[in-house]
Amino acid sequence: MNDSHFQATQAQFDEVAEVMSLDMNVSRRLRVPDRCFIISVPVRMEDGHVEVVPGYRVQHNDTLGPFKGGIRYAPDVTLGEVASLAMLMTWKTALMGLPLGGGKGGIRIDPSKLSRLENQRMTRRYTSELVGVIGPNVDIPAPDMGTNGQTMAWIMDTYSQMKGYACPGVVTGKPISIGGSLGRVEATGRGVAYTIAEAAKYLEMDLTGKKVAVQGFGNVGTHAALKLNKMGCIVTHVSDVKGGYINTKGFDVPAAVAYAEAHGNLKGFEGVQNECSQKDVLCAPVDILVPAATAHQINAEVAMNLKCRILAEGANNPVTPDGNKVLKERQKEIFLIPDILANAGGVTVSYFEWVQGLQNFFWSAKEVNKELSKIMTKAFLEVVTYQKEKGVDMRTATSMLAINRVAAAMLARGLYP
Repeated sequence: MNDSHFQATQAQFDEVAEVMSLDMNVSRRLRVPDRCFIISVPVRMEDGHVEVVPGYRVQHNDTLGPFKGGIRYAPDVTLGEVASLAMLMTWKTALMGLPLGGGKGGIRIDPSKLSRLENQRMTRRYTSELVGVIGPNVDIPAPDMGTNGQTMAWIMDTYSQMKGYACPGVVTGKPISIGGSLGRVEATGRGVAYTIAEAAKYLEMDLTGKKVAVQGFGNVGTHAALKLNKMGCIVTHVSDVKGGYINTKGFDVPAAVAYAEAHGNLKGFEGVQNECSQKDVLCAPVDILVPAATAHQINAEVAMNLKCRILAEGANNPVTPDGNKVLKERQKEIFLIPDILANAGGVTVSYFEWVQGLQNFFWSAKEVNKELSKIMTKAFLEVVTYQKEKGVDMRTATSMLAINRVAAAMLARGLYP
């Protein structure tokens, strides 16, 4: 699979596998996905013509449980990117101690250019092509970049229509009205904030008054900013698709989030003192940096110029391989919370939703957030303990811990036939 995203993730796996002396037979199996599906998705547009867009679903590993992972709609999605994210999902679910595997899906389209009807037709056709390989006990999709609860509702309905009965467990991240979980929408951002709070305790840092920069003001970035603001932090730098924004005294975060939801970005928000570039936000003089945009934003040059004490990866793969080498060299200055730990709140609450659906017994938002905090805290403490024990950097420690759990299960199950 000749794709920079997948090759980078695979190279990172190879490096960790060597450090931990991973069983070679297990290593050979884990460095490639179990299955990759490439789908041509024909969509009848509003004017009557038919567009054909490429779609993907990659199932990396299901040793610990059903494949689990989001579906993203973006104009630059590739099979390699989806395969990379599927592998990361395997490590993420294992790290959090969830009985799930790793998968990911995507359609190469800009959803902002589709009407609601076009989006629905595309989603339903994509689902119909996958109906034989997804399901509550097989592969459970969820929202990701460019998708949301409505997308999941269409997937659930299409799958149910083809099965002949309601199957709410086929997806997570659904609307509450059809079996979704309270707290799911904000879960990933909240999880980022929970791990930052634990890192601050570990570093003996008082979060009150600490400055925060958030790159990417979408679902993850906004909810991380809201929670950190409640914890006493001051959000001074923010960026979105239109650029970067500064308020040295701190943004009114709830007002900024409301404005962004109403206008699609922060352009013109009265709380902005100055505008800046994405790089300026990443390299801002703050205590906490949350990259919550797209992959590969922090290269070696940016990594050299980071001024934060805590780097919490809200996005998947926000650091390039060269950037990661710099972060390893700077690990005494910058405390890294890797993506498979920092942004695991979404899949954790997806697991809660799956369990609630299986039991037909639903939890309150307070219960969901309490359990999320408990699991995120436990995972963080396990990682820092393991990191000290093995004497490796935080990214290597999280990967080693996760891969160990998958490998142990694979060795216990053996190879069929």
